[in-house]
Amino acid sequence: MNVFDYFFDSIEDWEKPFIHNSKPPVSFNSIYQNSSKLASYLKKEVGPQKNILLISPNSEYFITVYLAILKSGNVCVPLNQDTEPENLDYILEHTESKLIFSIERLKIRDRVNQEISVIEEQDVKSLLEGEKPLSTEENFDGDLIAEIIFTSGSTGKPKGVTISHNNIRANTASIIQYLNLTEDDRMCVVLPFFYCYGLSLLHTHLKVGGSIVLNNSFIFLGSVINDLKNFECTGFAGVPSHFQILLKKSDSFKTTEFPHLRYVTQAGGKLHSVFIQEFIDAFPEIEFFVMYGQTEATARLSYLPPLKLREKMNSIGIPIPGVEIAIVDEEGKKLDIEKEGELIARGENIMKGYYKDEIATACTIKNGWLHTGDIAKKDSDGYLYITARKKEIIKVGGKRVSPKEIEEVILSVPEVIDCTIEGFEDELLGEAIKAIVISNKGVDKEELKQKVLNACSKKLSSYKIPQQIIVEITMNIGITGKKTRSK
Repeated sequence: MNVFDYFFDSIEDWEKPFIHNSKPPVSFNSIYQNSSKLASYLKKEVGPQKNILLISPNSEYFITVYLAILKSGNVCVPLNQDTEPENLDYILEHTESKLIFSIERLKIRDRVNQEISVIEEQDVKSLLEGEKPLSTEENFDGDLIAEIIFTSGSTGKPKGVTISHNNIRANTASIIQYLNLTEDDRMCVVLPFFYCYGLSLLHTHLKVGGSIVLNNSFIFLGSVINDLKNFECTGFAGVPSHFQILLKKSDSFKTTEFPHLRYVTQAGGKLHSVFIQEFIDAFPEIEFFVMYGQTEATARLSYLPPLKLREKMNSIGIPIPGVEIAIVDEEGKKLDIEKEGELIARGENIMKGYYKDEIATACTIKNGWLHTGDIAKKDSDGYLYITARKKEIIKVGGKRVSPKEIEEVILSVPEVIDCTIEGFEDELLGEAIKAIVISNKGVDKEELKQKVLNACSKKLSSYKIPQQIIVEITMNIGITGKKTRSK
């Protein structure tokens, strides 16, 4: 079954608003009609299973195009608006995509060669004229790829996680079940839709017939607080930095009443218990769901029931419905309670694999199990605890960052002999980035730091720029000859 038809199974004719804060509000029927008509155009002009890039902030336009690509049987590749030119070129070449949907102000046409077609928001309106909604394909293969979500890879090159229609259906149904979502729920969305966590909010609220409020201005905390109140939102989802900023940077958040806010969810990295405690003390009536997942799992693998939050404060909870989780040793043998090992998972939500990367896929999915790279243990009640991260990836405000990508940029500075990128705990971001730069004696350290910052600013997104730069003249090398981490 095409996941589009799964979403609109019984709501395609609803005039109820789905995007609640649009002017005017956008109904389910409007989204269904426009995305289905655009799907009809794409099926005729592009054909099935072609990779189509989508670069846009959260909006009616994004949702319409995203759903149209899925409905047409093509593959959506949603990208961050701040994707570096080098990575955009790599993804275009890697996916062999010839079509990009974007918005005018991003000037994507100026960044790609003439062989790539770019369809902007104003173009879509004319494409819909004369088109009829695409009919349901009865024998559609749900194992076909629906989307490719690119994440930072350990080599510095983005890795494409391939998600099928069935993957999305399975994860959507599971999340709806444990969050008890209904058509009365309204989510305040501050997470971007190019991020699997953000997409899960779109999927679940569309399926249950709920609604969403789009807020692309989290930096203006007052707008978030006002949206939660004025649009009577029942849910809010964020990564650790969202909660830390609301709790520490807003003068009014903790003293504001949110009578309609039923629950909040937190994923995208560890939120330290002091912040969770601060939130639930301020809002004891609001359910707080700690969640854990990976893009490779479509979004979600485990959740901590709010009733267990105080008792199991540092836990990532239990497997979501339909997912099995185990802790194994290096030989793949399942371990007993309180024994540390790698967390692995299986279920219908686990990705098909990494796009055009059989080696990485084989290293990550073994005998049907997703190897997360996270070290964890299980207590006697079956609750899971992450104890370490096996992979090098650093999570900054919920975004995955490859150290190697940053190291390559810094090493382009002539005075730099070597560079090591590390993560360190940060009150607002969860993790922040530290660069340990090795140079020769006699170098002006402050000048070198400025050169490093200039190089990073030119080539990297802002969240990848190191917050700390330490210049040293001695490289720490262990007995094996490998670099050791700075103390």
